[in-house]
Amino acid sequence: MHRSFTTKRLVFVRTGHVIDHDERGLRLWIPHGCPMAVELSADGRGLRDMPFAEWVRQPTVMTTSIWRGPNIFMLIPTRGAHSVWWFWDWQGRFVRWYINLEEPAVAWRRDGLVGVDTTDHDLDVWVTPARTWEWKDEHELAERLAFPEHYWVSDPNAVRAEGERLLRLVESGAFPFDGTWTDFQPDPSWQTPTSLPPGWDRPRA
Repeated sequence: MHRSFTTKRLVFVRTGHVIDHDERGLRLWIPHGCPMAVELSADGRGLRDMPFAEWVRQPTVMTTSIWRGPNIFMLIPTRGAHSVWWFWDWQGRFVRWYINLEEPAVAWRRDGLVGVDTTDHDLDVWVTPARTWEWKDEHELAERLAFPEHYWVSDPNAVRAEGERLLRLVESGAFPFDGTWTDFQPDPSWQTPTSLPPGWDRPRA
């Protein structure tokens, strides 16, 4: 279970396959079509469908669905406030990395489930195979910082500094931006569950 919280409130969860877990970190495969849940307003809109000033006044509910985005190979490092995602196109060609800036993930195991819990820091970075890059969602970070009583990012300078640290690795072609795992293929025997398992909404680790 890969879960995202705003402080203690669960807002997003997806299922994934554990590929490996070693000194480089935890690797997950999150396939297109996997079961998920996301926090939505009563009328079915999400956080990005309205101004943040409106969102914080909305009653919300966790709504189950399926992941309609592309397959994701995700590295959650042993240290650092980020994860790195690999993306391929529908023909299987590697097309980009995505640096997701977030709280260091906390792993847990309980009642037959395993998972990682984190809080997204909104600011992210797209990186091309040629290692050109651009910031993503700077406007969301700026908008939400105006509501400190509701927003879960307390130190935006630290968030940007973590992104800049990763960009130095990008520009030098260092791991994980050195081509490692760009040819990854999932095990064809892996089965995608059809629903979220009981306990997916347990309290944050």
